[in-house]
Amino acid sequence: MIQICDKDHRDDPMFIVLPISQAHGDGRHKCAGCAYDQGLIDGTQGLEPNFRPDDLNWSQAGVVRHKSALAGYMMGYVDGLRTIV
Repeated sequence: MIQICDKDHRDDPMFIVLPISQAHGDGRHKCAGCAYDQGLIDGTQGLEPNFRPDDLNWSQAGVVRHKSALAGYMMGYVDGLRTIV
């Protein structure tokens, strides 16, 4: 069930570098921290990138407010790939 994100990553300063985005196609109002976690799992497993915004929690709080969920996913994906090299 998709809900509002209340995880600590909402305030993680590493997400400050993510671009602001209000675009619908990259998961508008979705949690960039949850997107990072999604990408990290995909990258760690060596899967092809597959951003799934419909599976992410909503977020309008903390550092991730208005941050690009797609950029969060890609950050996590690359970090995940680095773990298998």
